[in-house]
Amino acid sequence: MTVNLLGLDSEKLAGFVAEIGEKPFRARQLLRWIHHFGENDFSRMTDLAKSFREKLAGQAQISVPDLVRGQDASDGTKKWLLSVGGGNAIETVFIPESGRGTLCISSQVGCALECSFCSTGRQGFNRNLSADEIIGQLWWANRALGRDPAGERIISNVVMMGMGEPLLNFENVVTALNLMLDDSAYGLSRRRVTVSTSGVVPAMDRLAERCPVALAVSLHAPNDALRDVLVPLNKKYPLSELMAACRRYIVHAPRDFITFEYVMIDGINDTVGHARQLVRLVEEVPCKFNLIPFNPFPGSDYRRSSDASIERFRGILNEAGIVVTTRRTRGDDIDAACGQLAGQVRDKTKRSGVAA
Repeated sequence: MTVNLLGLDSEKLAGFVAEIGEKPFRARQLLRWIHHFGENDFSRMTDLAKSFREKLAGQAQISVPDLVRGQDASDGTKKWLLSVGGGNAIETVFIPESGRGTLCISSQVGCALECSFCSTGRQGFNRNLSADEIIGQLWWANRALGRDPAGERIISNVVMMGMGEPLLNFENVVTALNLMLDDSAYGLSRRRVTVSTSGVVPAMDRLAERCPVALAVSLHAPNDALRDVLVPLNKKYPLSELMAACRRYIVHAPRDFITFEYVMIDGINDTVGHARQLVRLVEEVPCKFNLIPFNPFPGSDYRRSSDASIERFRGILNEAGIVVTTRRTRGDDIDAACGQLAGQVRDKTKRSGVAA
């Protein structure tokens, strides 16, 4: 059985190279060819000895997810549906913005958390993605997008905000993060790589120790009663525990704040009272808020908050000294907006638990 080198970080790749009798520096060369140059054909790795390339061809491969379909939105957003075998697919989204290009990556096939406002959560959970399937999304997108006229990569930021809860696939996600940050692979700054979580508290602490990158927390409610409904994980890790974990994470984080994601749902979590509760909830957590107008999907009973409600809500947070942005909906005409990712994943409802 051949080894897929795509999902091996520098340490694991060095181990593989040693096993086949090659010197350690060969691992660094391989890492650059695979990730920095985006090469998946050993025969084209021209500075590797012919004997080494022959060993690689016999014992290894560089296998990336297959493209099922690509879509382009009117605003420039791109969405790719990638096959991961067994009739399952994942969605990866590229969002172009002034001065940066952000790739939104999936970590699981489906999602086990059943957040009531999220399309992905409605389809059930099938399995975790392997490290090569996670990093393969970045590899594939870099190949598809190419480079700008100055020779720089188009993708400058990566957010783990696609399908799934990243911290319930901890080891594979950390391996992929290590590759994103490695100067011989993608060389991204910790400040430009963000992991989003619904609040898996023990795994937040482990991430702070193992690979502290920027952190976004899917909050969506200012009190436990409402969050239990919107984000059922809250029943296991309530807001008091979540806020304490955020304060611990700040000590290690590359940024001096936590980003709180907050979907604005009409009449559910967008009132003046909710905003004031929110101010009290986060008063001891250095943070900024990203308000996200709810993106409707078939079968949902929720409605998007009005612009007036969003502005009123934002104003209350601003008055309390909290930095707030309102996310401009991107890619909703191709179902690539926040909460809409579903792909062609069959709803097998193999829901795992939420133990970390």
